[in-house]
Amino acid sequence: MKSLEFVLDREVVIRARRATVFRFFADSARFADWWGAGSTIEGRVGGKVRIVMPGNTVALGEVLEIKTNERVVFTYGFEAAGMPIPPGGSRVTVTLRDHAEGTLLHLHHEFASVQARDHHVQGWRYQLAVFANVAATLEHKDLGSTLDRWCALWGEPDAAARQAALATCTTEAVTFRDNYSCTSGRADLDAHLAAIVVHMPGTRLRRVGDPRHCQGAVLTDWEAIGPDSQVRSRGTNFVSLSPDGRIASVIGFWSK
Repeated sequence: MKSLEFVLDREVVIRARRATVFRFFADSARFADWWGAGSTIEGRVGGKVRIVMPGNTVALGEVLEIKTNERVVFTYGFEAAGMPIPPGGSRVTVTLRDHAEGTLLHLHHEFASVQARDHHVQGWRYQLAVFANVAATLEHKDLGSTLDRWCALWGEPDAAARQAALATCTTEAVTFRDNYSCTSGRADLDAHLAAIVVHMPGTRLRRVGDPRHCQGAVLTDWEAIGPDSQVRSRGTNFVSLSPDGRIASVIGFWSK
């Protein structure tokens, strides 16, 4: 391998736990989820790497180092002749660290030429965004259930049941804001929900349609239903998810 003196560094925060993120470098099915069908990786030192890109462009490599949930290093070069990097002609190091919002992924790609490096800047910008979304989607695969539990909190008269449900679907420091409330922490939110039962008896909330999820941020529509089963109001929540899948914050927007 030629001297690799030209470097591309990128970092991305992924709304998923490190163990979840690492799975995409240790399992071929997960690896293909973010690279594309036909891509494979053997999660061991000496294991083969095959990346199938759009247009059937293929990159090949070999795993040089792998440490569970922390680090993977592999060579990278193109199968076809005449491409910017020959097989084994560059080296990719991916490092995973804990982050308050999930996992901090650091990419360090070493090249033999500045032209090859510059050729990959936009490609990695795109690919890491795809990866961040795929990993977050796996981590939050129960998103619909979590949002339904959130909606069920509105109008729940049983304090013990409400508090137990809050603990399963929200973080301790959860925040909630809309036109009529601004709460900080689970206990404050619970007090707000208890007040709704008193002042709006019989009102309940239900989710409408599928949520729209991107890298731990969610848009989800809702309807408020009165005791007469009629829709009293509608709106959209902007939800931020914690790395473990619970709700960290909600901003509610009313449309009616």
